[in-house]
Amino acid sequence: MVSAYDVPAWDLIREVAKILKEEYPSVSPPPGYQFWKTGVHKEVPPEQADWWYIRCASILRKLYVHGPVGVSRLRTAYGGRKRRGVRPEHFAKGSGSIIRRALQQLEEAGLVEKVEKEGRRVTNKGRSLLDRTAYKISLKLRKEIPEIKSYL
Repeated sequence: MVSAYDVPAWDLIREVAKILKEEYPSVSPPPGYQFWKTGVHKEVPPEQADWWYIRCASILRKLYVHGPVGVSRLRTAYGGRKRRGVRPEHFAKGSGSIIRRALQQLEEAGLVEKVEKEGRRVTNKGRSLLDRTAYKISLKLRKEIPEIKSYL
């Protein structure tokens, strides 16, 4: 059985983002999201129009791969290098507000659940969504690259 571990992450995130956009009305960008930066280390907001769905799909995959995870660890995962002018750069965490809202929407959709004192984890419904999508991607990859059959 093919799982989310077996396919390229970016392919899986793109497909899951499309599914979230089309099939889950509870996962929708909040008002004014096109003006938000994704962290203090960023200089401008994301340029992609559907970046909210991509971030939600990415968070869903991270929860699948790394188990119960809290907002703080996800902030660290989505952080980056903060440029400070002539001074040396330092690491800065990503936006907690964006991660928190995305997790709340994924919870409302039934894809994520809270675990007491551990953070959040993927539900069976979310795991099923990711595995089904990974299977579709693996079929597409097998058609495009015949040599990959031995790996998937």
